[in-house]
This record gives sequence, C-alpha cells and structure tokens, in this order.
Amino acid sequence: MKKLSTVFVLILLLKITTVMAQDTKAKILVLIHSDNGGTYELAKEIASGIESNKNVAAVIKQVKGSSNPKLANIPVATVDELPSYDGIAFGSPVYFGNISTGMSEFLSKTVNLWTNHALEGMPATVFMSAGSGAGKELALQAFWNSLTVHGMVLISNGIRGTDNINKAIPQGNTVLGITSMASLKDVERPTKDERGLAELQGRNFARTALALKGTFSKKQTSVTISEKSQDFDDLLKQKNIILPQVPQPAGNYKPFVRSGNLVFINQVALKEGKILNPGKLGVDVNEQQVKEAAKATMLNVIAVLKEAVGGDLNKVKQCVQLTGIFNTKDDYTKHADLMNVASDLTVEVFGEKGKHARATLGASSIPVNSSVEIQAVFEVE
Repeated sequence: MKKLSTVFVLILLLKITTVMAQDTKAKILVLIHSDNGGTYELAKEIASGIESNKNVAAVIKQVKGSSNPKLANIPVATVDELPSYDGIAFGSPVYFGNISTGMSEFLSKTVNLWTNHALEGMPATVFMSAGSGAGKELALQAFWNSLTVHGMVLISNGIRGTDNINKAIPQGNTVLGITSMASLKDVERPTKDERGLAELQGRNFARTALALKGTFSKKQTSVTISEKSQDFDDLLKQKNIILPQVPQPAGNYKPFVRSGNLVFINQVALKEGKILNPGKLGVDVNEQQVKEAAKATMLNVIAVLKEAVGGDLNKVKQCVQLTGIFNTKDDYTKHADLMNVASDLTVEVFGEKGKHARATLGASSIPVNSSVEIQAVFEVE
C-alpha cells in the first residue's frame, strides 16, 4: 500500500512539473500578409529562429486567406486571439512605402484591442518583403507607428549579422527589421543571407519575448470582437462559396429596396444568365435539382445583399425572414425540405446572425419558369 502511495505521488509530481514547464514556455505568433510567398519565406526563417530557443514556440498565421498554393494551408488569425500570445512578429509586403492593404485592413479591426489596452507591454518585431527596396524604411516605420499606438514593446533588429553578408549584391537588411528585395533579377529571394538575418531576428526576438513573459497583462476582449472583425470575403473563400454577379432586373424594379435598416430582396434561380433547372417539381425536375436551384437562388440573394451594404457583409445584423416559393404540383407537401438548403447556406455564411423566421409554400407557376423564388428580409447597419 505504501509503495502504491509513493508511485501515486511521483506521478502527481510529474504531472505538476509538466504543467509548470508548459506554463513557462512562451508562445509567439508570426502574423503575415503575403502576396507571392516572399513574406512567408521570411516568416519561416523568423519562426525557425524563435524556436531555436527551446522555451519558445512559434505559430505562423496569415491575416486573410490566399489563393496562392504556397499559402493555402496557412491558418487565418482572428483579431481577438492576439492578446493570448507572449509576442507577435508582424510580416508584410511593402506597398508604396507602406504596409500592405491586407495587413492594414487587419490592423484597422484592432480598435477594440486598443481601447481595452489588450496589447500594451507585449513585445513586437516586424519584417517585410520589398520590391526594389525603395521605401522599405518608410514602410517599416509605418509598421512601427501602428504598433506603438497599441503600446507594444518594439524590438529592433539592430545591426546583427552584417559582417557575414554578401555585399556584392543588394541585401534587405535594416536596423528596424529584415526585408527581402523580391523584384531584383537573377538573384533568388529571399537570399541565403536575408534568410540568415531573419533567423537571427527570430532568435533575438524570442530571447526578449521570453524575458518579458508575464510582465504584461493578457487582457481578453469580448467574443463579439471576432464576429465584428470577421472578413466575409475570406470566409466565403475558405468555404469555397462563390457569389455570382448581381442579376439585373428584367423589368421596372430594383434588385433590392432598403427601408430604414431593412433590406428587401426577391430572386429566382438564375445562374450564368440562365435559369438553373427550370420547370415544375415532379414533372420537369426532381427534388435534388430543385434543391440545387434553391442554393443558386440564395447565392443570388446574398450577392444582392452584398451590393446593398456597399460590399461589406459585416454590416449585416440579422437575417429576419426568408420565404421560399416552389413550383410544385397541388399535392406536394415537402416544401420545407427544399427550403432547408437556403436556410443552411444562410447560417453557414452569417452564423447566429443568419438564423431567421421562415415561410415556404407551393405555386402553380413561377416567373421565367424557375422552380424556386426566394424572398428575403435582412436587418443591416
């Protein structure tokens, strides 16, 4: 019995030691926007340098989804997760002496973090992928300005590593952070030296982040931040949902009408200029074809809605009502099953804001021989 007690104590001590070791390990986010993969290549070297310190872990995420095969599998970060890290290394292409549009849009969504002082005292470092190299210092300084407003502790790259770089070719080294001059011909970018400098920057940053761990408060913000900061364009890409062009009216009416904060939309199953699966259920088309038509119709509704809110689906507050009208025979009763496709798509796109009141009914015919028509009401900002 005494031996069993001793074994139990040893196991308990081992678990406690493991938990304490995990708690002392710093976690750093390498947050990037990358167009052609140059910034991502630097990010991998930064992360490698960070993880050369056994007490620090690095995770690479991007601010928005990308169709570039090199970047397709990199997870997308949310604004509200930023305070959970012990440090953040920011990477971006240089856009005309400034940070990239993608990174700028992401940072513009951090207002709630700023008002809650959620990033104050957290260490940050920056790196960039430049074109010709012109404007790289201006861009790095612009990055620093944005992070300074948050009260982050900015860690420069200093002059480390300059003794060993090849000075026969232009290199992207700066004291503010490593860059890579991506557009120069006949030289692989990032160069071997630029990669080495990025690795050194990661090492230096990891050491500082580990030293500062626990010295600043990780203030968690409301979960509503993630909902407000959701980039619907990225969400649609991730879910492989492609919105069609807004169908043009076939008569003297508008695709939508806004009255106060309500938007009213009616659409049929138009796809690429033609009615998808036209006709009457049970005569010309089957249930599966009508469900496909219902999905196409709802995509048209969302495309019109996006136009109604000026391209920003973040302004949608609630799907209030959907009404599905189906071209069916008199004895058909499973209208709700057909409409579930449209309802499920709405919730998939808008989450809780997509849950709605609903009506479904049959009709002896529908304009332009569509098998379905959907009427929608949305509340918007």
